[in-house]
This record gives sequence, C-alpha cells and structure tokens, in this order.
Amino acid sequence: MRNGYVLWFTGLSGSGKTTIATKLELKLRDMGTLVERLDGDILRETICKDLGFTKEDRIINIERTGFIAELLSRNGVQTLVSLISPYSDSREKLKNRIANFYEIYVHCPIEYCIARDVKGLYTKALQNKTPNFTGVTDIYEVPRQPDLTIDTHQESVEESVNRVLEFLYSKHLILPSWTKEEFV
Repeated sequence: MRNGYVLWFTGLSGSGKTTIATKLELKLRDMGTLVERLDGDILRETICKDLGFTKEDRIINIERTGFIAELLSRNGVQTLVSLISPYSDSREKLKNRIANFYEIYVHCPIEYCIARDVKGLYTKALQNKTPNFTGVTDIYEVPRQPDLTIDTHQESVEESVNRVLEFLYSKHLILPSWTKEEFV
C-alpha cells in the first residue's frame, strides 16, 4: 500500500483554502489518486459541532481533524485539510506527529478576504457581533516555516492548484506520468 500524505491548508477565512483544496481534490481524483478532503466548515457541522471558537475549542478542533487526517494518510489516503487552524503550536504538533504532513500557507491580506466575504462573516466581526473571529477579534499566527506558501491575491485558483501539484511532484508524492488508466 502506498503511503498517504496530509496537505494542511491554513489561512484566514476567505483566503481560498477550500476552493484550492476542492479543485485539487478533483485533479487528483482524475489522476486516479485515492484522496479525501476534510473541510473546516463541514467538520464544524458534524464531529466538531459541540465546539465553540474559544482558543481551547479551536485547539480541540485542530486535534480532532489532525487525528482523522492521520488515520486516513496512514491507510494510504491522500488527505487534504482546509482549516483556518490559527495557532502555530497546534500546527507544529501535527507536523511532528503525522508522517508526510505538509503545511500550506494560503496567504491573502485581510482586505482581500473581506472583499471576498460572501457569508458576511467579516462584516459581523468588524461590527463586534462575532467574538473570537480570526484576523479581526482573535489572532492568526502565520506559519513559521510552511512547506509551501500560496498567494491567492496574486494568482488564479488554477495557478495555485498547479503550484501545489508541482510541490507534490517535487516531493515524489505524485508522478507526472501517472494516468487514471494506471489505477483502474
């Protein structure tokens, strides 16, 4: 069985984590890759619905998500996680624990995130209606040494996805010659 990996997309709300992970998931599936995507919003509606947004609850959210990602990758599933995960220490713990863990910083200045905000989350946070909102009323700790940084305010979604694919090629986690037919 081929070893899995975890690509952990971290960044502010609206930075493009989910968009990139979703497009990447489709490309990897087209290549015949066994892949699963764990999205912060979906996890908050299911296994983490008992958690709020205090620092302690956010840490538990990250730990639960990391546990699932580790199980999947240990069993050969290429795992894409899109989760704000605002605390460096929590991400570092995962990096040290999970084999083939790669932190991808989805960088986007907050003013671009605010402009992209289709859910109105930043508006509520800026009006002090949402406590503990990352980047406004709570901190986001930029990754100390991410494995890859994507600047979504400077490149298209396709360019970002292609940069992640190039990163995977460079780590020998996928091969340019892989085709769907080879996995049928």
